[in-house]
Amino acid sequence: MQISDFDFDLPRENIALEPARPRDSARLLHVTPGAPLAEAQVRDLPRLLRPGDLLIANDTAVIRAQLAAQRGEAKIGLTLDRILPGGDWHALARNARKLKPQDILTFGDDPVTATIIENEGDGAIRLRFSVESEEFDAFLKRVGALALPPYIDRPFGPTAQDDVDYRTIFSRQKGAVAAPTAGLHFTPELLAALDEAGIQRRTLTLHVGAGTFLPVRGDDIASHKMHAEWGEIDEETAAIINQTRARGGRVVAVGTTSLRLLESAADESGFVRPWRGETAIFIKPGYQFRVVDVLMTNFHLPRSTLFMLVCALAGTETMRAAYAYAIAHHFRFYSYGDACFLERAR
Repeated sequence: MQISDFDFDLPRENIALEPARPRDSARLLHVTPGAPLAEAQVRDLPRLLRPGDLLIANDTAVIRAQLAAQRGEAKIGLTLDRILPGGDWHALARNARKLKPQDILTFGDDPVTATIIENEGDGAIRLRFSVESEEFDAFLKRVGALALPPYIDRPFGPTAQDDVDYRTIFSRQKGAVAAPTAGLHFTPELLAALDEAGIQRRTLTLHVGAGTFLPVRGDDIASHKMHAEWGEIDEETAAIINQTRARGGRVVAVGTTSLRLLESAADESGFVRPWRGETAIFIKPGYQFRVVDVLMTNFHLPRSTLFMLVCALAGTETMRAAYAYAIAHHFRFYSYGDACFLERAR
């Protein structure tokens, strides 16, 4: 497969710069392989699901991962990626070529510093900050900024409204660079309606890393390497997933992050065990899904690994047709945009 197989033209006016208000009023394109496309709204989700279905969302919370650092007179732009065992951080850095172990980074007049532990090349570094835990959280609040995707045009940086908008109702566990954007559509009213309809709900944690913004390089997608992301599925959630599948209920992933962790934790039979660790799973056409039956997700970038993932789930031709329809009918794309309800091709 070539990267050109997953390309399409997207008019700039289809890119959403702010979310729908209220959030659950966003449009929802129902895609069932072999059936006509159907339009709905996110607030219609209870009627698209069935009693006994299990809805699983990502409860990661976005941190202010964008930092402006200095090494002497040199300016170094940092995007934190993920925390590593032992307390070091993995990060992507601009102007990283000359960074070397034991270099000290400063952050304006702030007392917190960071020490370079390793320069991995290609802009990836490992570093350790001079504070941890609550002091580190306070540091990010003082000097950090949201690492909004580059297609959300903010000439003067993220706004106070973005601090509110770029956060899901499920947010609990701090550590993500980017929001799991399918979760941005949910409201208290929608959750109440799902409960009333008999839809079970659980959460897992996958901290979305800075690698989510990186393009696929080269023409052959088989050579693309995914960046690792840390995730966790607890024992109770794993048990409920297995019980749901055993009685014929569907596992419905809210977002590609939830789907990727669920598939990482499942064995070949679809049995899910508790999970805690990193995953770098790359789901592309030809992948055999083990546990997820339905995916709710936003509209993704052309040539991206996420568009490849939805093509793997519902079929490449099905998704190309769905995206062409969405563009022609002015659906809103990307993080603040509308959503799809995708049923898996059988």
